Amino acid sequence: MEQPDYSYESAAQRCGYLRIAGVDEVGRGPLAGPVTAAAVILNPDNIPIGLNDSKKLSAKKREAIEQEIFDTGEVAIAHASVEEIDEINILRASHLAMERAVAMLDPAPDYLLIDGNLIPRGLELPSEAVIKGDGKSVSIAAASIVAKLCRDRLMVDLAQQCPGYGWEKNAGYPSKQHKDALAVLGVTQHHRRSFKPIHNILYQDQTTGI
Repeated sequence: MEQPDYSYESAAQRCGYLRIAGVDEVGRGPLAGPVTAAAVILNPDNIPIGLNDSKKLSAKKREAIEQEIFDTGEVAIAHASVEEIDEINILRASHLAMERAVAMLDPAPDYLLIDGNLIPRGLELPSEAVIKGDGKSVSIAAASIVAKLCRDRLMVDLAQQCPGYGWEKNAGYPSKQHKDALAVLGVTQHHRRSFKPIHNILYQDQTTGI
């Protein structure tokens, strides 16, 4: 199985860049909760073994590697809220979270490797968009792991506030339990009202009450 490596980072180093950050986000698809981004600068002399796309790793492996990332690298995590998602759309909100994460790295990076095919317009540093980058660049893979675990834990906390939706398991994604709970329990403050399934529920509720 192909795994991410340090080739993108090495290419940037050959161009004179020294502080290279991988940037990724998680949480575009859920019906509830924020979108979360991480920016990670790895130590080229101490890269955690087994880095890969977070979706391809077991929960136990993700957590073990996450600890190594924090121990050996530089990490920043940021969010864009449900309100921001609804106001500016999920793509722009995910980019906003990325911009915030990068801004939190101090000293600042001098080059960015960004997962996806777009570079957020608020990032003025030299940058490279890498499609499916979490499976190609170890720095992006590290950011993917950190962002996912942070958001998963946040959704466990929100599940305690709003039980019944299964967020501790589905992380706000539209699982059967989540959709069934929406039909019975309704929409919470943590749901994304700009997303069609949530919008439809609210709209139907309003028309039913007329």
